[in-house]
Amino acid sequence: MKPLADLRIIAIEQYGAGPFGSVHLADLGAEVIKIEDPATGGDIGRYVPPYQEEEDSLFFEVFNRNKRSISLDLTTPDGRAVFEDLVRVSDVVFSNLRGDVPAKIGITYDELKGLNPKIVCCALTGFGMTGPRSTEPGYDYILQGIAGWMDITGEPSGPPTKSGLSLVDYSGGLVAAIAILAGVHAARRDGIGMDCDVSLFDTAISMLTYPAIWNLNGDFEPRRTHNSAHPSLVPFQAFQASDGWIVVACPKEKFWQRLAVVVGRPELGTNGKFATFAERGRNSIELLNILDDAFASRPALQWLHLLRAAGVPCGPVNSVSEALADEHTAARGMIVETEHPRFGTVRQVRSPVRVGTEAPEYRRAPARNEDAEYVFAQLLGYDAIRLGELKEMGSR
Repeated sequence: MKPLADLRIIAIEQYGAGPFGSVHLADLGAEVIKIEDPATGGDIGRYVPPYQEEEDSLFFEVFNRNKRSISLDLTTPDGRAVFEDLVRVSDVVFSNLRGDVPAKIGITYDELKGLNPKIVCCALTGFGMTGPRSTEPGYDYILQGIAGWMDITGEPSGPPTKSGLSLVDYSGGLVAAIAILAGVHAARRDGIGMDCDVSLFDTAISMLTYPAIWNLNGDFEPRRTHNSAHPSLVPFQAFQASDGWIVVACPKEKFWQRLAVVVGRPELGTNGKFATFAERGRNSIELLNILDDAFASRPALQWLHLLRAAGVPCGPVNSVSEALADEHTAARGMIVETEHPRFGTVRQVRSPVRVGTEAPEYRRAPARNEDAEYVFAQLLGYDAIRLGELKEMGSR
């Protein structure tokens, strides 16, 4: 059996954050049943360009493989009745909606415990279910600004900059997955479920980590750094070679000693101005000018060969295409394929979660309401008349 083959999740999810969290659980064998609203055409991710046609998009594919889909309007008596039947035979109700919505539509533990005392209700919201912003919609870009991320990203002379990826969304999804697994573990142990109140805001604030503790306990003010330099360790940043960029990191003193030899300046390793983390920080301008000149003298691949041979942490600044084509990407099996009736063979990145030795399996994302017969007939045992009514209702 797959690690999570005995876990059933009802997912009222859309876009990226929620689906990103549950897709990793689906890859591990959890049965994730997406409830999609027929009035809105289902998950909005189905309509995100490019590579989108009708209700299919590659955006939707990467977040929803290995899941099931039913089309259900929870605001109708029939839709609510089906949802409640599903709660009775499931472990988790997972949603990513606005913070005040779970209570409004009755998907919190207090509302559902009468149906299933062990149900775990995980709400991944923008700002949480409490607090002054709980009723506001939360999106990754907005959260990167509010949580201070954009203020410390980019060049010092440039504007505040968003990460090239939706890292708040993705991190929030992973935090929700952890909360779900912890909640189910406790519910199975104690026989009592719970609410899991997870938010993108909390996630983004928590990821401030060491800049936050420095700021809270001293006078450290995080700022943008030149060439994406580490805020306190020197050298630890991007350097421009003669034909491109590389990243060089010296998070231990031994790496700095090795780097000094590689750039042909072994005396720098023992020079009092550069001998320790603290001294290199105080004299960073002088040191980085020396290193900038050195790295500009040779092509990137030459530097990477020399640095790796000396045991200095380093890497190229790849494009996305180069990263996907990297030999290590292939060696780790990070590109997988699914077959899709519209897009044919779809290549996509796999989950990084590896549990045991069994090779994971990947199934394309479902069409909206594709799993109606399985859920309504096989799982819930509805008769043919009821099944026909629900199929008609979900096809809108």
